[in-house]
Amino acid sequence: MIQPDFSPTSALLGGAMIGTASALTWWLVDKVPGVSGIVGRILQARAGDTAWRALFVVGLLGGAALAFWLRPATARFTAAPSLGVAVAAGLLVGFGSRLGGGCTSGHGVCGIGRGSGRSIVATLVFMLAGFATVLVARHLLGGAA
Repeated sequence: MIQPDFSPTSALLGGAMIGTASALTWWLVDKVPGVSGIVGRILQARAGDTAWRALFVVGLLGGAALAFWLRPATARFTAAPSLGVAVAAGLLVGFGSRLGGGCTSGHGVCGIGRGSGRSIVATLVFMLAGFATVLVARHLLGGAA
């Protein structure tokens, strides 16, 4: 789906904000802000390690809510074809992030930013898997374009 209100300026600003937030998290708490790791360890975090994780998740959810409130057009998206597809997709993403030792935010934003060869390879695999999924789901199985 192509956003009707997309502009290179908003993409550049969003990317700069994500990069800045990632760098600040790494610098201030010496942690890689990969979402799957933060959320996955929020309930099993050691003492003194829970507050920053909770604040990170609150910021993610609050930032999205604020964006949707300020610009309702950004909330226009279509749901998965069925609850089963959504559940299967979520489980596959969770399995993949565990298998890959992190998610696209941890590897793609933070790992590449740190020059990690492992993260570069992981991000390439994520991207190729995404391309293959779209090819199969939309073009070979005849899903929505």
